[in-house]
Amino acid sequence: MIARGARRPQRPIQLSPALLQQQCDDFNARFPVGQKVTVRRDDGEGVITNTRSRAEVLSGHSAVIWLDGISGCYLLDRVTPLTENAA
Repeated sequence: MIARGARRPQRPIQLSPALLQQQCDDFNARFPVGQKVTVRRDDGEGVITNTRSRAEVLSGHSAVIWLDGISGCYLLDRVTPLTENAA
């Protein structure tokens, strides 16, 4: 039971497979494999790395990408491409 005045945990918004695919297609059109990125790890730490795959929809429910030096894949929402203008 949730105490009076307490906030209910927010459920993540589930995007349709078509929207997830569009997110991947947009990322892939703008950034090549090998793109320098930062990724927000589970502990909140930001790590600089490079992509080692194209973005893709995993099992119909998540837009993900694989990264150099990191085991497994990360949600595309947690990856930020770095450009030469970024400081």
